[in-house]
Amino acid sequence: MVLPSLFRRPAVILTAGIILLGCVALLSATKGKFTAADKAFYSDDKTLNFVRPGLVVKILSAEIAADGTAKARIQFTDPRGLPLDRLGIETPGVIGASVILATIPKGETTYKAYTTRVQTSPITRVSATQAGADTGGTWVRGANGDYTYTFGTKAPSGYDRAATHAVSVYANRNLTEFELGTNLADATLNFVPDGSKVTVVRDIVRTATCNKCHDKLSAHGTTGRSTMENCITCHQPQTTDPDTGNTVDMATMIHKIHTGADLPSVRAGKPYQIIGNAQSMHDFSAVKFPPNPRNCQACHEADSAAAQKDAWLVPSRRACGSCHDNVNFATGENHANLPQTSDNQCSSCHIVEGELEFDISIKGAHTIATSSKELPGTTFEILEVKDGAPGTKPVVTFSLKDKKGAPILPSEMTRLVLVLAGPTTEYGPEISEDVRTAQGSNGVYTWTFAASVPATAKGSYAVGIEGYRNFTILKGTKREQVVRDAGTNKVMTFAVTDPQPVPRRTVVTLAKCNECHSNLSLHGGNRNTIEQCVLCHNPTGTDAARRPAAQGPPESIDFRSMIHKIHTGHELGAPYSIYGFGGTAIPFDHVGFPGKRNNCNMCHVNNSQQLPLPATNTKVLDPRGPISPLGPEAAACTSCHTSDSAKAHAQANTSALGESCAACHGLNSAFSVNKVHAQ
Repeated sequence: MVLPSLFRRPAVILTAGIILLGCVALLSATKGKFTAADKAFYSDDKTLNFVRPGLVVKILSAEIAADGTAKARIQFTDPRGLPLDRLGIETPGVIGASVILATIPKGETTYKAYTTRVQTSPITRVSATQAGADTGGTWVRGANGDYTYTFGTKAPSGYDRAATHAVSVYANRNLTEFELGTNLADATLNFVPDGSKVTVVRDIVRTATCNKCHDKLSAHGTTGRSTMENCITCHQPQTTDPDTGNTVDMATMIHKIHTGADLPSVRAGKPYQIIGNAQSMHDFSAVKFPPNPRNCQACHEADSAAAQKDAWLVPSRRACGSCHDNVNFATGENHANLPQTSDNQCSSCHIVEGELEFDISIKGAHTIATSSKELPGTTFEILEVKDGAPGTKPVVTFSLKDKKGAPILPSEMTRLVLVLAGPTTEYGPEISEDVRTAQGSNGVYTWTFAASVPATAKGSYAVGIEGYRNFTILKGTKREQVVRDAGTNKVMTFAVTDPQPVPRRTVVTLAKCNECHSNLSLHGGNRNTIEQCVLCHNPTGTDAARRPAAQGPPESIDFRSMIHKIHTGHELGAPYSIYGFGGTAIPFDHVGFPGKRNNCNMCHVNNSQQLPLPATNTKVLDPRGPISPLGPEAAACTSCHTSDSAKAHAQANTSALGESCAACHGLNSAFSVNKVHAQ
């Protein structure tokens, strides 16, 4: 009998044996490796044991010979460490892999790639040498299933063998035929060719920091580039976009992307664009950074493990000029008429921190007014709610103090409001009352609502407090300014007919919001907790009071509809604006969500995205949509799935008995919410 070639090759016999042993191990814990957010979680054990989805790349070693020939030993495995065949013959899924070779030259702080390409712009006819992946290299498979990659590009003659070098690999494994998507991974290894210890690195912002907003950082499609370590080997001063003339150096490009609409150049009318692969246009002119462009530590985190986490405290023309791009360092324009021909003198004026906020020190210049140390602070507590039975007027006792505990009089507040809403199963129309005339002493005050709890009310209700006082900081200086010193909202639930107060269910948490927003605060600082926001952003809420009649029907401001639509942004495919105070339209159709919208857990907690939603018998007003009112499940789902067919589907599955969405999309159903959103 002639054996198939699979069994005639000793190396393959060894690999096949390893695979078989691995499959036996997989049988006992197949599902345990994956969560409900993974496509693989929903595959059967046979498929998982055969495919072994996932991709891990490791660079085991790297070397450069005296003649410049570079080699790297690279391993491709599944998440359990079992080797994968790069060609997809012995294990499912072809692995596409690209390799970069770069160095940090002596005396410099950024990489410079040996592996480059020349890109010529069809627009400007200008050519630029760009860092990129190697070409002409060869792969040789070893006995243990790893690979030796020999670069087609050689290190230049006389290269510095004592300098830090890096090999970076980005790869993708195509498992779409098994409905398991494309698995992405990359890896970077720093080494010194002469064998000495690596002491010079580029390590400023870690990937984990990026992933707070970006879910799992991934750029350039499904190529596999998903870590900062990989990105910075190409995104450095060596690389320019010849179409626009813009550098794609990380320090410049990332600052500009995240500053976006706030760039002086963009405000002056010049868009910030980069033209990428296949002449694809990427326009970042509308980007609004969720925290605040001055919040440097949103990315340069103080508690980061990055070796150079404090690099933002070292001023340079390159980094500072990326945001302050109206400064001409050569002439001194917009720089106090002081030309700057090098970075040598930057820190003479721009010290780390000065004696006053808002000075020209690095921390001072990036002070966010509402976070000023001069603000005395406003602290709320709701201490008690009495007389909350149906038909009665609730009596609320609250405290009002500064951050040192000194009492504040209600009359000293610029705005001070109590908001009453209920029931907590699903809030209805809210009642707001100005309580600046509340009576009391020593920071504790009492207010009796003019409005009553509805006579038909049942369950539990809630009262929330919001407000601020205007405070002048830096008095007598040129920087004197009035700042809203807002308090953090507090909400108390009280029983109307329930034996004990029952708070509203928790759908998202402020901590989740602040992963991207840092310090979520809206409506002039008045509302800054989810518990307060949902009192008004309820199923009955619309922007009717603010939207001009000429602008057509009002828009829903119910959170399940509004928040999904805001974060869907430009993917809505249609204009989307909410009218706010003063009849001002606030557009959101430009928003680009930085993460993956199908990862519901980026925002949701406690599986609150699952169907069925709690039965509340409350429908969502949507006067601007084709169906109004909507059931709560239809309102949530069609705020992202906005097509007419999706809305018709929701309507067709709603009857006098309610919504039947959970029949197909329930937790254990064939098309459960988690399953259809899995990645």
